[in-house]
Amino acid sequence: MLSVRDLAVSFNTRRGVVDAVRGISFDVSKGEILGVVGESGSGKSVTSYALMRILDAGGVIKAGEATYSGVDLRRAAERDMRDIRGREISMIFQNPRAALNPIRKVGHQIEDVLRHHARATRFDAREKAIAALEAVKINDASARYNAYPFELSGGMCQRIVCAIALACDPRLLIADEPTTGLDITTQKAVMDLVRDLIRERDMSSILITHDLGLAAQYCDRILVMKDGVIVEQGDPAQIFSDPQHPYSRKLVDATPRAGTDVRSLLPPQERGTMVTPKISDQPLLEVRNLTKTYMGKSGPVHAVKGISFKINEGQCVGLVGESGCGKSTTSEILVRLMDATSGEIIFDGEDIATAPARGFAGDARRADIQMVFQDATDSLNPRHSARQTIAEPLRRLGRMRGAELATRIEELATLVGLPLSLLDRFPHQLSGGQKARVGIARAVALEPRFLILDEPTAALDVSIQAVVLNLLVDLRIKLGLSYLFVSHDLHVVRLLCDHVIVMKDGEIVEQGAAQNVMSNPRSDYTKMLLAAAPAPPQRRKTN
Repeated sequence: MLSVRDLAVSFNTRRGVVDAVRGISFDVSKGEILGVVGESGSGKSVTSYALMRILDAGGVIKAGEATYSGVDLRRAAERDMRDIRGREISMIFQNPRAALNPIRKVGHQIEDVLRHHARATRFDAREKAIAALEAVKINDASARYNAYPFELSGGMCQRIVCAIALACDPRLLIADEPTTGLDITTQKAVMDLVRDLIRERDMSSILITHDLGLAAQYCDRILVMKDGVIVEQGDPAQIFSDPQHPYSRKLVDATPRAGTDVRSLLPPQERGTMVTPKISDQPLLEVRNLTKTYMGKSGPVHAVKGISFKINEGQCVGLVGESGCGKSTTSEILVRLMDATSGEIIFDGEDIATAPARGFAGDARRADIQMVFQDATDSLNPRHSARQTIAEPLRRLGRMRGAELATRIEELATLVGLPLSLLDRFPHQLSGGQKARVGIARAVALEPRFLILDEPTAALDVSIQAVVLNLLVDLRIKLGLSYLFVSHDLHVVRLLCDHVIVMKDGEIVEQGAAQNVMSNPRSDYTKMLLAAAPAPPQRRKTN
């Protein structure tokens, strides 16, 4: 169906020409799901954009051929490409909210595609758009037709993007990181949906992902890309059980799985010794009957319903559950960015829930409770350098100035492994892992005792995730920190946490020692979460 030969793509930048894809070749057969894996910057997405001819202005296809059902995609007229896009080859983009127009109803956006490709008229466009919503298993499709993207969850927006991509019955579907940021049950629902539709419609697909477990579960064949070239390709079982290329082995080894520890995610020469953190018998934080209720359009919304738990000094507690279960609301209440409706938050013997969130920024206890936010990019001020970002809490709460401030910033950068040469760079000049380090340095600047980690590795490549997770372990040991680790990646929680709390619909359905909960769950909901998690590839064979 698709044949790519010696494809090369470059970008003209201020610093010269950057070769993003360098002479890659592959085929996609009818009915096949081809997985393309690799870290950010490996050329995965650029390859798909080149095939669709939607490269940025500076992008150029320098050489090679891409033939789809006899059509030369590289040399086809733009008018022909407009017909091919959507009708023959369609794409699910990485960020569903960015791919949808925020000020148009989702039903109208599906109609746009149908009418552009002459698959509907103004008389039957609504009916066909609703049918497209039903095809991706959206309940009450007629009502969702009139919804705006901001009124829908991330999983629902991803289904809308799938409906748009599949509305014209394309023969080839390119899915670029279709599950990034989704919880594991929504991720499974979206991927099962895509796989089933491909089989029902006799389509083919290219799945671009950095989640090796996902690729192993859903793909028929795998390409591994690094620095714009394909370093290995073949059957998923072979690549993930016995990878031949050192880069493939690095990716497989960095993927969290049962039966390993966090040090084993790193290359052998970087692992060091695993030290067991000291955990006190005394609680640092105790939550009692915490409740949060909002007033919605149709009445009260109970986001958190009387939950109770403890976190001891030096302990790492995992908080897991689907989107909307109350994890983020609980985190924001604990870090005092939001007031609870009722309940107690006993921190080091004092009830901090009585202090209004609005005035807690100036409270003496603010330095003891800090947070690392989910999106390292969005949580950093784009106009502040790394140095300014780390300095902000030291200036505001630590009252540091001059040489003392400069010294402390460099100490923190060294502590989190951020090269001092990067301190004067702005967020857009840093990689994802470097931005994560800046966010962590800012959070530990005032030597807090309790740190809330809200999905700190959700958007990171597996090798960068391995480095950040090990950094968090080291900081916990060096600084004696206690963590609340909020995540939907159960494999990471298994590696990092001592205790796990499982939330559903604002309530705690199960909690206990991490190994007990993960290996022998009591709640049916916990069993469902574990069953939905994609099975990571097994480690490579060793002699």
